[in-house]
Amino acid sequence: MSKLKKSAIGLGLWKIPRTECADVVYNAIKIGYRHLDSACDYGNEIEVGQGIKRAIEDGICRREDLWITSKLWNTYHSKEHVKPALEKTLKDLGLDYLDSYLIHFPIAQPFVPFETRYPPEWIFDTEASEPVMKTAPVPLSETWQAMEALHDEGLALNIGVCNYNSGLLNDLMSYARIKPAELQIESHPYLTQERLIRLAKQYGIEITAFSPLGALSYFELDMADALESILTVPVITAAAEKYGKTAAQVVLRWGVQRGCSLISKSTKEQRLKENLELFDFVLSEQEMKEISALNKNRRFNDPGDFCEKAFNTFYPIYD
Repeated sequence: MSKLKKSAIGLGLWKIPRTECADVVYNAIKIGYRHLDSACDYGNEIEVGQGIKRAIEDGICRREDLWITSKLWNTYHSKEHVKPALEKTLKDLGLDYLDSYLIHFPIAQPFVPFETRYPPEWIFDTEASEPVMKTAPVPLSETWQAMEALHDEGLALNIGVCNYNSGLLNDLMSYARIKPAELQIESHPYLTQERLIRLAKQYGIEITAFSPLGALSYFELDMADALESILTVPVITAAAEKYGKTAAQVVLRWGVQRGCSLISKSTKEQRLKENLELFDFVLSEQEMKEISALNKNRRFNDPGDFCEKAFNTFYPIYD
């Protein structure tokens, strides 16, 4: 298994509009990003690939300098669909291999052919009078075995999972021939996930945290209230003033000091630069403890909430 060597700060590509995506990726690489976090479900992998191609052609980086992650969508969990799903992603990105390929959710849904709808998203039949999310009886072990085959072929140098809880991770480690290299989870000061992170590290699995700034990613989706912003909490603002940093940089620094890689999304050049400027200061042990103590177990990206609201289907995976 290839050892993870990705940058601690990655560019998350979720919710970046297709019209902007190629330029955002190109500019991010130019600024210094070498870790890009993509997914079939984001619907912009063609444009991501265009940005990568332009950066390589302009001599800003080489392919081997980049760490590019993508994810297997729920509708491709059956063993016969896993490789075609990756091949589609590779074609869209214009790549021969991925540095990391992850199971996006521990949720299997019925197959939707590429020509019918891509990305397939969550609704099974979008034309139905009452559209719902459907699930499919595909064991996660079957999906993982197909992921292992991708690794064997060199199409994915590392394989891993997203949104797994402790029980699923323990189960995966009991049958995996190739152990997961990476676990990607939501984590921020309001959702520290300390037990899960400790378990993953005990297994030798690297942690990548998405939504490291918490509610910020979810305001526009009406999945968080403005009052839930972590950036105005006194312990954060005090540290920002002390170190001459922004509140966001303090929160990201906390994540890095916990030993996690972080996926942070922005389309603004100044914010992209700031997100990389985390390595000229260190939070004290007391500051780390005080920020961790903000934990509320507040999960913003929870299928147990959004599947029922958006897709008329109650489907919790964390309870």
